[in-house]
Amino acid sequence: MNDSSLNISIEDVTKSYGDFHALKEVSLEVTSGEFLTLLGPSGSGKTTLLMVLAGFTSPDYGSVKFGEKEVVFEPPHLRGIGMVFQNYALFPHMNVAENVGYPQKLRGVSKEETRISVENALSTVKLDELGHRRIDELSGGQKQRVALARAIVFKPKILLMDEPLSALDKKLREEMQIELRQLHDSLSMTTVYVTHDQKEALTMSDRIAVINDGQLMQLGTPNEIYRRPNNAFIADFIGESTLLPAKVKNGIATVGAAKFKGTQRLKKDGDFMLVVRPEKLFIANRRARDANYFEGVVKDSIFQGESQLMVIKLDPQNYGDRSLRIRLPNGSTNLGELPGVDEKIVLGLKIVDSYFVEATNGGA
Repeated sequence: MNDSSLNISIEDVTKSYGDFHALKEVSLEVTSGEFLTLLGPSGSGKTTLLMVLAGFTSPDYGSVKFGEKEVVFEPPHLRGIGMVFQNYALFPHMNVAENVGYPQKLRGVSKEETRISVENALSTVKLDELGHRRIDELSGGQKQRVALARAIVFKPKILLMDEPLSALDKKLREEMQIELRQLHDSLSMTTVYVTHDQKEALTMSDRIAVINDGQLMQLGTPNEIYRRPNNAFIADFIGESTLLPAKVKNGIATVGAAKFKGTQRLKKDGDFMLVVRPEKLFIANRRARDANYFEGVVKDSIFQGESQLMVIKLDPQNYGDRSLRIRLPNGSTNLGELPGVDEKIVLGLKIVDSYFVEATNGGA
């Protein structure tokens, strides 16, 4: 175990508000030094779980351990955690240095030791020269850094963050994602991060816990979550995708009127969905045995800078009123030779990229 971090053990954590079940027997382990993201739509329970870890919400039952210590009954100020809130929660009547040093003041740390720790924290988040600034003189990105410096000033072993980048514009948000990840790696503390942004979770995390309707739906690496979702909800929620209905009988999947092959063994008969990612499709000039194919007509072609997005209306006799999107990186092909709007097209999806989930939220 890393001396500067702690593992977190969550077992059967349940929380209800009247008839609303915010968390339903959630269990998971966060490894010491790991960056774990709680990902889910609004109202899924992810922030409730973070508040349980922070001590601001008490579960109806269940266990929360930091290392070997049970903390479910510990108040927030005794848990030794750093916390970054969505709205930063900075004190407007204090300057930057006073905000960052506030946790040390609460702990009774001497003025000199506080000064040194504040300087170190501000240096870590690249705000060395701004200690004297008022909070209302800062940009959104600078406020976010101040909140982060305040959270790490006393060198906690666990850092909790509740959608800390949601108020930033797209460019700054993407820059801060990389900075936060680099900071996590340099400090080696255990980080639990809440977001509803799928791309943010994929970019920053060692592992992702997908939560919906108060339940843990899947726990895995970004690659596992994206390429091998457990169910239709995750396949639809994570990244761009189209789900096409499939019938499975005796391990053979039928999509539309064609037999489709995939890499997984389909052990159940019944209704499934084929997960189609736009970047996994290709324009098929000839058909080979290592792919599945779709026929359709180009309905739209959109230039998006780094990529070209095409919307393909599938053959209605086989697929009904359904379309696929194919995304082609600009520069990788001669876009002048692409089929135009209303022209016929054949799309390929390699067997290795053909993945099925049950039509319900069960697994395949």
